[in-house]
Amino acid sequence: MSASSPMRTPATRKRRRLYAVLAGLTMLGIAAALVLTAFQDNIVFFYSPSDLTEKELRPGQNIRLGGLVEEGSVKKAADGVTTEFVITDLSKTVPVRYGGLLPDLFREGQGVVSQGTLGPDGVFVASEVLAKHDEKYMPPEVADALKRSGQWKEPTK
Repeated sequence: MSASSPMRTPATRKRRRLYAVLAGLTMLGIAAALVLTAFQDNIVFFYSPSDLTEKELRPGQNIRLGGLVEEGSVKKAADGVTTEFVITDLSKTVPVRYGGLLPDLFREGQGVVSQGTLGPDGVFVASEVLAKHDEKYMPPEVADALKRSGQWKEPTK
């Protein structure tokens, strides 16, 4: 019996090493799956109003909504801080409520990207509003959404 004991020791060490490597790879795979699942909805830079009608969002999910500020839709509330306006991709529209100071470049007919949550009443409650930089700039995502909807107009130079 003593002759067979030394033979088992190398096999047991190899097996332990194999189990450790397999356990490590399994944990790494599970961690990667969890990370990818967590980022699944956050990879998209923003949603257009048309995308919001097609996408099911979790209540309170923080997203970015981009499009054009609809002409004639900007209204200041009596408190002087809250602003309501409508974002459109010229196909669908989403009402937005924002409590804060708007960027200097914020205007009707201009491209914006707002970050916030979609309320149960269908109103997007923005925590941040980003406006375009100059007269010729439009966020590429907004331009792509307008091209997809067939409403794209080449910027004038």
